[in-house]
Amino acid sequence: MPTPSLDLADFASFTPEGIAEVGRAATASCDEAVARIVAVPAGERTFANTLLALEEAVQPVALASGVQAFMAYVSADDALRERARELDQELDRYLVALSFREDLYQAVHAFAGTEEAKSLTGEDARLLAFELRDYRRNGFELPEAERARLRAIFDELVGLGVAFRNAIDDWDDGIEVRREELSGLPDSFVDRLQSREEGGERLYRVSLDYPELHPFLANAESEVRRRELFLKDQRKGGAENVRRLEQALALRAEAARMLGYDSWAAYAVEPRMAKRRETVAGFLADLREKLNAKAATDMAALQDAREAHVGAGVLQIWDWRFYHNHLLRTQYQVDEFGVAKYFPLEACLEGLFAVTQATLGVRFEAAAAAPRWHADVRAFDVYEAGAGGEPFARFYMDLFPRPNKYGHAAAFTLRHGRTLPDGGYQRPVSAIVANFTKPTPTEPSLLRHSEVVTLFHEFGHILHQTLTRTRRARFAGTATERDFVEAPSQMLEHWCWEPEVLATFARHYETGAPLPAALLQAMVAAKNLDSGVIYLRQLYFASLDLAYHSPGFEGDTTATAAALHEITGFPFPPGTHFQSGFGHLFGYDAGYYGYLWSHVFGDDMYTRFEQAGPLDRATGLEYRRKVLERGGAADGDKLVQSFLGREPNSDAFLRGLGLVG
Repeated sequence: MPTPSLDLADFASFTPEGIAEVGRAATASCDEAVARIVAVPAGERTFANTLLALEEAVQPVALASGVQAFMAYVSADDALRERARELDQELDRYLVALSFREDLYQAVHAFAGTEEAKSLTGEDARLLAFELRDYRRNGFELPEAERARLRAIFDELVGLGVAFRNAIDDWDDGIEVRREELSGLPDSFVDRLQSREEGGERLYRVSLDYPELHPFLANAESEVRRRELFLKDQRKGGAENVRRLEQALALRAEAARMLGYDSWAAYAVEPRMAKRRETVAGFLADLREKLNAKAATDMAALQDAREAHVGAGVLQIWDWRFYHNHLLRTQYQVDEFGVAKYFPLEACLEGLFAVTQATLGVRFEAAAAAPRWHADVRAFDVYEAGAGGEPFARFYMDLFPRPNKYGHAAAFTLRHGRTLPDGGYQRPVSAIVANFTKPTPTEPSLLRHSEVVTLFHEFGHILHQTLTRTRRARFAGTATERDFVEAPSQMLEHWCWEPEVLATFARHYETGAPLPAALLQAMVAAKNLDSGVIYLRQLYFASLDLAYHSPGFEGDTTATAAALHEITGFPFPPGTHFQSGFGHLFGYDAGYYGYLWSHVFGDDMYTRFEQAGPLDRATGLEYRRKVLERGGAADGDKLVQSFLGREPNSDAFLRGLGLVG
């Protein structure tokens, strides 16, 4: 069997009808393969004709989901994007139905009782254990009628999740302002805004897209306009998304009770590193206690800055980014737009590639002929370091905003790596999707330093997905515990603060001058500015997510959001329902704490590079071998322990926040 091509599909030829047909063919192929699996006589069950055959059967569906349904997030064609959304939902529902098939469960259960099953080791033993765990968590120990209800709930949750995310991606709102209301923002920002003439005056539109929202909130002198834009962002998704969320929360709670858990949080956390919702609650409570003193100091400094700038008044949450940025400029002489001039996107990509290639022993080459879904998209093939050889993976970069595109930054697996039946290896393909400022004929795309951090973070996921060497697709790349998956990406963020690393690519886009040492020192000194406030805000998101899914939640998501908002230190903005635009509540449900939890492990892993040097190749190769290549083939804490040579701890995490470890 030839090695599958890295050219997954001719994206330019996609049509709504064509991708629908691919979906139908994928599920039909899977149905035929599953029929062969369940037809195997019980006495003839083997790992090859049951579990491996099941992995192979699902591959067409996984590929259709990774390629055709992915168009729901990136296609510029409205009809194609809508059909891809429908396909995404159809394939998710198909996989739910597959996981509830009694005959397939009996086949796996029969194999589990064989001597071969008892002798399995490594990934194969883990695969069987996970399959049996999944069946238990899908209610196969329940009576048939309850199992049917459980399946109906999971089907309904798929539909609600797709509708919820679509409403966020399609939400188109913003404010129109006069030129004087853009005071504080540079001409380069203003010139990129959409504008129109009305009554002889030019009006500028500031949208809720990140490249416009965050700089406006951080720089616009008009508190009235900052408030207006912030409140619009807090209503993204609309009242209908509040309804969808509350319906989903009720369904999740019902499913958890049927399965014998006290809450969806208990159900969702069980297969993760934390294991128990009480452990998560304790982790969040302990972190809040550690952060409170730092946050109080931060809030006082922000309040003082506000009073010095505009006079007496209460610091509001829509003021936070502005006065954070004000302190950056006045106390540390760090201006985010000034800093951005040293981070043109092309130089950042060159630096990112150079650092990761040198450290991890790989080589990236532009794949100019690779099919792509939009003219802005670029493709790169991944090779082992050195000349020659065949590429073993590919990644795409779709980095600029466009209407109705996925509105955040994320990495998507288009095809998993895995060992093929003939012993070869299926070469993984992934895509990073982001929304950085698009270049103009006169100015390149310039990244604020926070966007450089985002770029490195998401590329950490790409490395995890493309450098995978797991044998089974179930454990490939980022298919790890949800509360560990961010750790490798959070670790890569550290390179954005290392002088040795920044010296390789940070250059002024006009003069070519390197990032001044004094400016970098100021940026590093300001790294923990408002860290207490910043992380209490993350703690609020995690605590709210956990509360929605824990015992005691009474169904009103807005009331709970208001009650817990005190965690942030700011008054709750009345009339808002930010949860309607909080996309992580589907997919990361009861798991948002994972960003903070995995941060502990990411920071601890980086201590190896602190000791050896950020560009130390030997450490990088060991990290690649012991963490990135292994994906989910072992528990996250075991991977970290293997790399560190000791038990992980939170010392580096707390030190990184400016707290005592």
